[in-house]
Amino acid sequence: MQALKIAVIGGGSSYTPELIEGIIVRYEQLPVTELALVDVESGREKVEIIAALTRRMLKHKGLEQVAVSVHFTLDEAIRGASFVLTQLRVGQLAARAADERLGLKYHLLGQETTGVGGFAKALRTIPVILEVARKVEQLAPEAFILNFTNPAGIVTEAVSRYSKAKIIGLCNVPINMQHMIVGMLGRPGVRSKTALCRAQPYGLGA
Repeated sequence: MQALKIAVIGGGSSYTPELIEGIIVRYEQLPVTELALVDVESGREKVEIIAALTRRMLKHKGLEQVAVSVHFTLDEAIRGASFVLTQLRVGQLAARAADERLGLKYHLLGQETTGVGGFAKALRTIPVILEVARKVEQLAPEAFILNFTNPAGIVTEAVSRYSKAKIIGLCNVPINMQHMIVGMLGRPGVRSKTALCRAQPYGLGA
């Protein structure tokens, strides 16, 4: 089997188990051979817990052959990866709280993807995501970066403009919302059509 390695930058996130669940469900289409979870040293305890949970989830589905590794630097995790998934939060939850409260203080939307909160998060995040992109250029030039880091639009555009790394910006909220609405309507056999649903965002973080 050809090696298929996924590096997860921000692997200690509470969102990682949802990612692992998706990989397990789609294993036949995406036969991953290695998951490299990367986090900051201060998040060691969290990422070790997530790694242990990941191994248990894989074992439960008979996928013990998928290697799970933990890293605190980018190089070894990114080297040889097919995909580099970014879900990092510079400043962690304290920074998110500050961003959202800043907007609310001035009666503005308190949110991390748009407006003043999204712009503040972008200013912190872009230098870090560009460092990741440069590592991908050097160590895994054929890899795609799959960016979930908010504000996803600005972050993805920054990498597209200022690096040669290949990147796709993603958000699971729209598709999850479509599935939720279909479920609420009691029509599980109905297929939602994204092309029929459009949203026009406005603001600095759009």
